[in-house]
Amino acid sequence: MVGQTARDLVLRVDRAPDAGTAAAVRSRDEVLGGKGANQAVGLAQLGTPVALLSVVGDDRAGHDLLAHAAADGIDVSHCVVRENARSALVVNVVDDDGRWRYLEDIPADVQLIEADVLAAEDLLRSAASVVLQLQQPAPALVAAAGLARDGGARVVLDGVPPDRDLLSRADVLRADAHEAEILTGRPVTEVAEGVKAGVMLLAHGLDLAVLEVAGHGNVCVSRAGYEFLPHATAPAVDTTGAGDALIATLTCALTRGHDLPTAARAAVAAAASTSEHAGGRPRLHPGILETRT
Repeated sequence: MVGQTARDLVLRVDRAPDAGTAAAVRSRDEVLGGKGANQAVGLAQLGTPVALLSVVGDDRAGHDLLAHAAADGIDVSHCVVRENARSALVVNVVDDDGRWRYLEDIPADVQLIEADVLAAEDLLRSAASVVLQLQQPAPALVAAAGLARDGGARVVLDGVPPDRDLLSRADVLRADAHEAEILTGRPVTEVAEGVKAGVMLLAHGLDLAVLEVAGHGNVCVSRAGYEFLPHATAPAVDTTGAGDALIATLTCALTRGHDLPTAARAAVAAAASTSEHAGGRPRLHPGILETRT
């Protein structure tokens, strides 16, 4: 897992305050967060050995984050503790209507650089699957994808590649509706639009594109065809961690040899279950891999 690690402060409120007003916090949780760490947690919860390649600051928060990740069963031996850097912080304010607001403090020096990736060459070359969380600088991501591909790993992209060359070095891409529109230049508000967008992305060399159809669900497009899986009908408490749970479950299922329909259904079920609680940290269990429709 290549991506961000941060302190995640989750605040539940009845209603987010307007400017110049205040709101009482109903509950507060401070946990290991960041998209890369969340996805690594999900993989560990599913019983998949996982290592995290990420950067934290050489401060109390950074050392605490690595200790929490290790306690979650994540190999943090390749994580970088950056001297004189401040660890990332993400504040997630969630109201009773399931609307979230992020405040992010992610210093540039707790993002991966190419040297960090090259130092983890053996790890990336030996992995069965490598997930690249794309909120990282392009040189680091391109280096990671190259090493993973050289070693025969399945390369999974999460988000919008900062360098389009990454698409030709990857096998799987997951994007929400906004990201899919950025990638293809067309809105994805209907299933047919999602299929067209997926076919466009497959032309770059991908084997699978998993795209959100805004407000409806997810469409999985492969060379064998497509499958549309609608969103869960239950109201969501907080959707911020849904994509991370989806990526973790999809990667785990594909790595274990599940066929695409089974993997896709399990991934969407995992996303729905994570939306049932506030915060991005997943709460997955191995049984979800046997999800059937």
